[in-house]
Amino acid sequence: MKEIRSKLEGEQYELNELEYTLKPLGYDIGGGWEYDHGAFDYKLDDEEGYMYLRIPFSSVKGMLDKNDCIVQMGTPYLLHHVYQRGLDDNVSVGNASASINQFSEPQDPDGSIDEKWVGIGEKMVRHLEEQLLD
Repeated sequence: MKEIRSKLEGEQYELNELEYTLKPLGYDIGGGWEYDHGAFDYKLDDEEGYMYLRIPFSSVKGMLDKNDCIVQMGTPYLLHHVYQRGLDDNVSVGNASASINQFSEPQDPDGSIDEKWVGIGEKMVRHLEEQLLD
């Protein structure tokens, strides 16, 4: 994980308006959201695992699944998940979760981040600042 400092930190937005602005730019709300916090993800690469620019937010008024939810932006960061190739070595016969979760454990859930991606992430955050702070 590599944090990218931003003028967006601490800014508040209506979640619906934020989605309306960010989705056309290629951002999606990540699958790990809860009712009080979540993140917008932009997939940068999927060659050596998955590289994301993640823009976290937390609710300051209402729940994320409601129309009037106001969220506060956190510190953007780059996230690199490196997944195993082949079969998951933690699955065994009789393992009940194996029939539910068919995906391999990450080889490295916080993989190294090349400086190339840091530069790209910083440019993308600056672009978001232009879009949201004007």
